[in-house]
Amino acid sequence: MNPIQIGTDAPEFSVKDNKKQNIILSAYKGKKVLLSWHPLAWTPVCTDQMRALETNFQKFQNLNTIPLGFSVDPQPCKEVWATALLIKNVSLPSDFWPHGKIARDYGIFNETKGVSERANIIIDENGKIKWVKVYPSEQLPDINEVFQILSNS
Repeated sequence: MNPIQIGTDAPEFSVKDNKKQNIILSAYKGKKVLLSWHPLAWTPVCTDQMRALETNFQKFQNLNTIPLGFSVDPQPCKEVWATALLIKNVSLPSDFWPHGKIARDYGIFNETKGVSERANIIIDENGKIKWVKVYPSEQLPDINEVFQILSNS
């Protein structure tokens, strides 16, 4: 695994989210974007990671940031999971098909397990990679660390 380098252009993507909306990276020019990657829906740490995004949605808005909860789960799975978790504001895009293509583009696809690594990637207002952190799969990312990076950019 070789995560995308800071300062490079963020690879474009267009995928469906849990609400069946098209999520297109270039549509967010002028805003920061957090790609919050989790390996699989319906698992405890992934659940806590996505709930942290939802709980802090207004804080992301205040920091001119769009949080996206990415995984390789299919769109119908993300839709049911978001409903179960009461996620109403945060978009949960599906990188299901071509399977893991976006995770591969960002250098965080685990070929052995067929899922993305757990990672946070921040893209700046101009579409450049600002920050990348990959976590052990059992570790919940520190949301306050993400806010610290967003606040300083």
